Amino acid sequence: MNPAATAPAAVGTALLDDFSLEMTGKDVPALEEARDSIPRGTRINVTFLAGEDHATRLAAARAVRRLGFVPVPHISARRLPSRAALEDFLAGLAEDGTADDVFVVGGDPARPEGPYEDALAVIRTGLLERYGVRHIGISGYPEGHPAISGSALWSALTDKAAAIGAGPFAGDVITQFGFDAEPVLDWLTAVRARGVDLPVRIGVPGPAGIRRLVGYATRFGVTTSASVARKYGFSLTNLLGTAGPDRFLHALGERYDPARHGVVKVHFYTFGGLRATAEWVGQFRERAR
Repeated sequence: MNPAATAPAAVGTALLDDFSLEMTGKDVPALEEARDSIPRGTRINVTFLAGEDHATRLAAARAVRRLGFVPVPHISARRLPSRAALEDFLAGLAEDGTADDVFVVGGDPARPEGPYEDALAVIRTGLLERYGVRHIGISGYPEGHPAISGSALWSALTDKAAAIGAGPFAGDVITQFGFDAEPVLDWLTAVRARGVDLPVRIGVPGPAGIRRLVGYATRFGVTTSASVARKYGFSLTNLLGTAGPDRFLHALGERYDPARHGVVKVHFYTFGGLRATAEWVGQFRERAR
């Protein structure tokens, strides 16, 4: 076999080293079921959704830690009604031993429910350091955001990265998911050109029903043109069946250049379930071999 022919697959597999997963506060039973399929020490993000209270989020972070994984609780700035609510949540994480890693995002509400306009405002409170946070994740949008201009997105990313660098924190960037590797790689080049050297976790949809994938893509403003869908491996005219990110990761591996793109890993949005995603990762690695 030609070694050069296997290089992209090998690189695509290497990108899965230290992959991370995402779950909601209500997914603890699913995590229990998937535990044997997920490598110990895997970072698992716990989302900050409307309709879930702090108790649910704290319990989920505790479960992640108890099962041998690294909890990364989300903090949604615009969903926080007060500084006291932020302190209450951080104090709960600190008491449970789950405050080391957090992911801070602006959040969905068009208007803040409290004093925090965006993730940077939370980072600048000084409360994260006070309650023992050591690592801060922030968001990135390779294909833009339907409600935020491109210039605002770049300013937010560079300002947040600078705030992390000025504090006693490590950090990384987790991107919104997409279906086309080309804009992701172009965005990575632009990120590094702007002096942001944080590791980047590329958001990837785990294997899921095509109808569900398209629904999430529409909801989050991700491009779903027919050409992009074909690159990813499904047709918008036939929404039956499931799709996994095989083609996406192979395409990413073909063009990924550590010297240009920096440290890159993969973050899975588990639309099709935690267990299905973790098992898919194992199968992808086997196929690549």
